[in-house]
Amino acid sequence: MGLGGGSVCSVPIRRRPIGVNEMEAGSMMSRSSSVARLQAAVVGLRARHEWIDHLLRAGVRYHERHGNHFAAAITFFSILNAVPLLMIAYATAGYVLALNSSLLAALDAGIARAVPPELSDTIEPVVHAAIAQRNTVAGIGLLAALWAGTWWMFNLREAVSAQWTIPPRNPASPRRLLSDIAALAGLWIAVIGSLAISAVGTGLGETVLGLLGWQGADWSQLTRTGFGLLLSLVTDWLIFFWIITRLPRTRQHIQGAARAALLGAIGLEVLKQGLTIYLGGITGSPGGTIFGTSLGLLVFAYLVSRFVLFMTAWAATVRGNQEPAPDSAPVVVPSAAPSAGPARSEPGIGVAVAMIGSLLIGVLVGARLRQSRRGSP
Repeated sequence: MGLGGGSVCSVPIRRRPIGVNEMEAGSMMSRSSSVARLQAAVVGLRARHEWIDHLLRAGVRYHERHGNHFAAAITFFSILNAVPLLMIAYATAGYVLALNSSLLAALDAGIARAVPPELSDTIEPVVHAAIAQRNTVAGIGLLAALWAGTWWMFNLREAVSAQWTIPPRNPASPRRLLSDIAALAGLWIAVIGSLAISAVGTGLGETVLGLLGWQGADWSQLTRTGFGLLLSLVTDWLIFFWIITRLPRTRQHIQGAARAALLGAIGLEVLKQGLTIYLGGITGSPGGTIFGTSLGLLVFAYLVSRFVLFMTAWAATVRGNQEPAPDSAPVVVPSAAPSAGPARSEPGIGVAVAMIGSLLIGVLVGARLRQSRRGSP
């Protein structure tokens, strides 16, 4: 009973179960020990296996030098550069048809067979008008390809140079523009050369099989596939080697670049096989053919850009390519004395929380007492 006959409503105070702090401290210590064991295991693996240590170094370099952001920029300019390339291909087809009247007649006959007569009378004049404008399309396409290709090469060169921790260049200058144009021409030469090697090698393989009389053998198709895969790896290696050695604005060890180019060629071939399987699976419907193909090519371009930059980071983190750290006095970090029990929180924070909680409880109890006094007769 309270004063004046009123009843006092006690406010229940929830007490923390005994041992909760010890349980939380034990859980934190368990997690800390698990993390420590994992870190020790990783350190042991890096010490025993050089390739694991190299892989982690390359991943850290790729992340620190914003590899994903650079890959997105390269993908954007790759798509932008595809438009003038399509214009050049369109103009090239126009030149071929204009110089070959029999091929143009075959195209007209194919259009007449494929569409109704009314629509054929509309399409054929459009095709002939497009062929007549081949010079204009070729000129615009070449200028646009030069502009877009220069920006594409500039972004690619800055991206691969960033993996070598090279700061970006100054704003655009005629010297840098000429350097990027020369690098773009060199890349096209490398691509064309690799394609020529692949074509000549494929024809040579067929000739050798024919001379030996093995074209009809059961294992001839397997031989063709293996030989084509080998040639594809060689051409991919040439492109990767050129990108890794020629684009970064720094000197490097050829041996490390050659290994990185080999890994890049193998990875690129895996990506190409995956793209082939993906495109083969979505061509069953018109919607999949249109949108699925575009999406697949976009993702493929992004993955290839990321892979090129990661292989550049791999080459940049080879032991011989890493810059030695500056000499400095060793920093001695004193080891903390082992604690006898679980870590405790700072006393000042605990006291402040206890004081605030006691104050709130006192205010609530006082308010209820005043209400009970007013309500009593």
